[in-house]
Amino acid sequence: MTPNSFSPEVTNPEILDIADLPAAAIAQHLAAMRPADAIEVLNNLDIDDTVAAIAHLPHEQAVRLFDQPELRRTDDILEHLPLDLAGSILDAMSADRVTDIFQELEDPTRTRLFVILNPETKAALKKLLHYPENTAGSLMTTEFISVPATWTASRTLQYIREVERSRETVYAIYIVDPTTKVLQRVVTLRRLITSEPDAPIISVGRDETPVAISPLTDREEVARLFRRHDLLAVPVVDDDRHVIGIVTVDDVLDAMTEDMTEDAYKFGGLEAIDKPYMEIGLPEMLKKRGGWLSILFLGEMLTASAMQHFEVELEKAVVLTLFIPLIMSSGGNSGSQATSLLIRALALKDIKLRDWWKVALREMPTGIALGALLGAICMIRIAAWQTLGFYDYGPHWMLIAVTVAAALIGIVTFGSLAGSMLPFILQRLGFDPASASAPFVATLVDVTGLVIYFTVALIFLSGTLL
Repeated sequence: MTPNSFSPEVTNPEILDIADLPAAAIAQHLAAMRPADAIEVLNNLDIDDTVAAIAHLPHEQAVRLFDQPELRRTDDILEHLPLDLAGSILDAMSADRVTDIFQELEDPTRTRLFVILNPETKAALKKLLHYPENTAGSLMTTEFISVPATWTASRTLQYIREVERSRETVYAIYIVDPTTKVLQRVVTLRRLITSEPDAPIISVGRDETPVAISPLTDREEVARLFRRHDLLAVPVVDDDRHVIGIVTVDDVLDAMTEDMTEDAYKFGGLEAIDKPYMEIGLPEMLKKRGGWLSILFLGEMLTASAMQHFEVELEKAVVLTLFIPLIMSSGGNSGSQATSLLIRALALKDIKLRDWWKVALREMPTGIALGALLGAICMIRIAAWQTLGFYDYGPHWMLIAVTVAAALIGIVTFGSLAGSMLPFILQRLGFDPASASAPFVATLVDVTGLVIYFTVALIFLSGTLL
């Protein structure tokens, strides 16, 4: 194929009914596709067709597909592939991706594959599997380019040409002391190729301390550093500032996508799901959703208890029940808004745990103002319905309107405070602030909202309706 030739994108791979084709023909179609399209096809094939197609792919193409985190069922595929083929694919993959796959594998498949790996891959796996999940060490790869500070620019370029196929990226070159191996500079490929060939490589890099991280740095902090410094890669160093690996921007993006997905599930009130929706069986779906629903249901039972406590007041003023859904939803909505804002702010490090009182002072007037806005809308609505004859709230309709408006101010203010403080409380206790799900906040505010509502009603309506 000439450099100027054009390969049309397969915009809808499912148009090709390749599942009915022989394995060699399937592989031929896959080899002609872009990796993302080929992975989409493989993910929709049954496991036997997937394994057969990969076995017929050119080795380099198979490695490229396995290197993509979007390829699903990698553990099943490796288990069914011929042992020598599975081993050769793993040996040719990036170290960080092999680590991710081995974390998903179970024995005896994990042990069976580990034995046949080459020594270099084994050493990288042992090192990377040692680090806790969600740290820089678990994200990093050991395939980076470092050169001694005594080299020239031309020698560095020659070295890059020799090793680039076995490195994760060549856009950053790490300059180390030739004796101590301590990190001294980071040179970008752009500065390298525009420098004089005989220039010392140490002079090509900017005279500043490189941004570096510990292998135990939390991956959210890693993402913050990438965003702050516009990095493509960041070196991971030990206590003596020896480079032990790098984290690349694509690894950070994959990790953040995973984190955001987990947070979205938690905020919706269910456990994180690590499979596509259509691949989740009924037992697993019940397990993921049933626990939270049961907890929320038990919480909502307190709402019934609160209403039972005010049973006499409800019998005297049935009209108050008309506004219970409005009261409960307004408090829950304001609480969910505040929780969403604070979870995001904590994740981005815009605020710290010690800033809780500043947030409380900010949410108090905000809740009062929002409650007053909703209260005014409610009063206008009650007055309009009464005046236009849509509904008769009785002779004390104005008091009812004032009661509901005052209750809305109290409930929305409480919802804003509760929703903003809950993420702080969870983080202080060592839990993920994202666990402060919208249903959980709504349930909390529902119960207290009813107590506030009927307490305000007793104050305003005593001697009239109550």
